[in-house]
Amino acid sequence: MSDRPTAGTDGGTDTNRHRRGDRVNALVLLPDRKELGGDSGTGRPTVSPEIRLAEAVGLAEAIFVRVVDALVVRQATPRPATLIGAGSVAQIADTVRDGEIDLVVVDATLTPVQQRNLERAWKAKVIDRTGLILEIFGERARTAEGQLQVELAHLSYQRSRLVRSWTHLERQRGGAGFLGGPGESQIELDRRLIDDRIAQIRRQLAQVRRTRGLHRQARGKVPFPVVALVGYTNAGKSTLFNRLTQAEVVARDMLFATLDPTMRLVDLDHGRQAILSDTVGFIADLPTALVAAFRATLEEVQSADLIIHVRDIAHPATLAQKADVESVLDGLGVDATDRTRVVEVWNKLDQLDDAARERVRAGAAASPDVVAISAWTGEGIDDLKAALAGFLNRSRAVVSVALSPADGSTLAWLYRHGEVLCRDDGAAALTVTVRLEPADIGRLTDRLGAERVRPAPLSPVAAGQFVAQDAR
Repeated sequence: MSDRPTAGTDGGTDTNRHRRGDRVNALVLLPDRKELGGDSGTGRPTVSPEIRLAEAVGLAEAIFVRVVDALVVRQATPRPATLIGAGSVAQIADTVRDGEIDLVVVDATLTPVQQRNLERAWKAKVIDRTGLILEIFGERARTAEGQLQVELAHLSYQRSRLVRSWTHLERQRGGAGFLGGPGESQIELDRRLIDDRIAQIRRQLAQVRRTRGLHRQARGKVPFPVVALVGYTNAGKSTLFNRLTQAEVVARDMLFATLDPTMRLVDLDHGRQAILSDTVGFIADLPTALVAAFRATLEEVQSADLIIHVRDIAHPATLAQKADVESVLDGLGVDATDRTRVVEVWNKLDQLDDAARERVRAGAAASPDVVAISAWTGEGIDDLKAALAGFLNRSRAVVSVALSPADGSTLAWLYRHGEVLCRDDGAAALTVTVRLEPADIGRLTDRLGAERVRPAPLSPVAAGQFVAQDAR
């Protein structure tokens, strides 16, 4: 019936029992069908059941339960009533009883009927992959916006499961009273209350979206491009964010350690600066309700000037993880294959042996839009900063600006807003060759006049610097 990879942690509890100090024992199950283990014509690389089960165990451990066992349950076809076969259900019931299991995590999507039937058969709490991810998000969200987004996803999920939760409340309510209509059942009442709360949250998130739009407009007036970090959960985005910005964002070897977006200013090469945004990690089979709920946050990715796709290059399923991230990006309207906007960062070189590390480095060096790094040790970070500056400079043009030697304010403005490539200090005039954004060139032309701001042929030194920087 099952394969048994090594699994388990020391101690842990779910949210409610953690507060009471009780221990929760969990069993993780991965129903394995042929179409789940293979490509299925989707183009997604094959991921072995053992790797998928290890990810499911990691998700369970992220809500601080004690995983005492993990099983791959082989099955030919899904059963409408229980998803898995009757023989497997009976054997798992013995495992649940003998292991004093409180919680069974099924790494698949369960219908409300399947969830109810499995709970009856196993006499334990059962949650599916969507419910597990929602539990993690509910535990980790810290900002008011994040909590609203999680609550919206949770209510949307819960609404379809009222038949499971409220079967003992099928009685009819009378027509008297403020809430109960004529003949309204308890399920209908609760569903209506959930719908009202969902509508309220959506209005609040619409206001959040408008506020974020105003913030983006304000940032557009500041001469800093926005760089968004995206990637599979636990790929090392927050560690890289901390390395680049010297911030202290929570970075743990744990799935979904970061939920709430964070922005910081980062210094790149040649005086270039950018706003770096750390975002929530993606995962295979990310619940659609969560994608919809976090759309306000993910709009930061849509509007970013540059996207860094951080990959855990040491993970055995790194290609499948890449496909999952690109699928989510495509769903957001972001072309993941646009190499003028998306840079791949192959992270966790420190977890490879010497031979594998050299192969990864060689592969990255052969691709102009890939950088190999270790965010943990700092290896390759200077190369990454240079590459980011080069990508961001693609939108810039080089101009020659003629200034009076006494015009110190304009000279300071050029150093602050652009990359000064060379400077010729004459007795009567000062000529500066500088790389600027088109909008800044327009502002400078309005300020000085077109005769003093001209397209510049690069000097050999500046040209070499330009080519070297854009070679990445």
